[in-house]
Amino acid sequence: MQLRDKISLAKAKLLVDYPLFGTIASKLKLIQNDDIQAFKSDGTTLEYNSDFFTEISLAEMEFTFANGAMHASLSHESRKNGRSGWLWQLATDYAVNDMLVENGLERPYQAHYSKRFCGLYAEEIYAELKETLTEISDDVSQMQDAKEEQSSSYNITQVQKDSSLEEQLFEEFAQSVLDAENKRADLPTSIGRFFNIEKEGKIDWRDELKSAIERFHKDDYTQMPANKKFLHLGFYLPSSISNRFKLVVAVDSSGSIDEDLLSEFLSELNFLMNTIPSYEINLLVCDDKIRSNTTFYSGDILEVHVEGGGATDFRPVFELIENELLDTKLLLYFSDLDGTFPTIEPSYEVKWITPIKQDVPFGEVIVLPQFN
Repeated sequence: MQLRDKISLAKAKLLVDYPLFGTIASKLKLIQNDDIQAFKSDGTTLEYNSDFFTEISLAEMEFTFANGAMHASLSHESRKNGRSGWLWQLATDYAVNDMLVENGLERPYQAHYSKRFCGLYAEEIYAELKETLTEISDDVSQMQDAKEEQSSSYNITQVQKDSSLEEQLFEEFAQSVLDAENKRADLPTSIGRFFNIEKEGKIDWRDELKSAIERFHKDDYTQMPANKKFLHLGFYLPSSISNRFKLVVAVDSSGSIDEDLLSEFLSELNFLMNTIPSYEINLLVCDDKIRSNTTFYSGDILEVHVEGGGATDFRPVFELIENELLDTKLLLYFSDLDGTFPTIEPSYEVKWITPIKQDVPFGEVIVLPQFN
């Protein structure tokens, strides 16, 4: 396989297998540099030795791109806080590689890794490395200065340039990708060691709703037909096909619902669906039983006539989906959540749209705040 094809294939696989790492890595500028022994990142570019990339496996190349993506995303200088540059970089590399291994990526044997540092932050690893060096030499600073003057045999990721506008823009791009993946609840394991991640919403409900729909509207992947780009190399990657997007929306028609909030929810949903070329929505109205079941298609205006007013029982909606709408992937349920839930969690995703944050037995809650 030509090295160019191998690099392209590794980046494509990383994007499919690990969207966060793959999206960030796609922005890295690749530069061949056979004067280094492996590869290194200066914050916006990824330099690599062609022999090293030729020898490692495809999976190991995915690891190197993910490693470069992480180093390019981190503000090493701002977090260094007076620490020795090369030792801080080494500590960060150990932490990054441990996180990548924890997420199932295949590490090249040259990459810095030690079980001694499993689960530790870069700051903790730095302290341990410094203590070890202190035991070896009474003059650590002299040892560090000498180390900085030479290149490590396999110090495969180094940030050598001061922060620049380009690096700052890259970091902002990486943070935006991280925020998007966080909204989709699709972050890699232990990524919180490196970024401040908001656990609780301060997320506008419209953004949450948009993310929920976009996640399932993404073009489906299928092995038939295979991606022709790499077929001649013997690799069968998923190809992308566009299907009609199907969505189920349920509305609680008990007397306690807020019709103004319902109107706002439907208005936003109408707006979002207009960005989708082809869709089909089953809109169910239910209190203690199904009151109506209406199907809307692309171009239709999503409207609902609320009838009922009895007690709230969510089970009829889930029973209808199980019996009649077997290909459901996402259910949006508008309710105040004061009702009877099913005892068994469904196989599809459920988003509860509600005015007040409450605990639910399954699914995720999107809070649509009351009007001021």
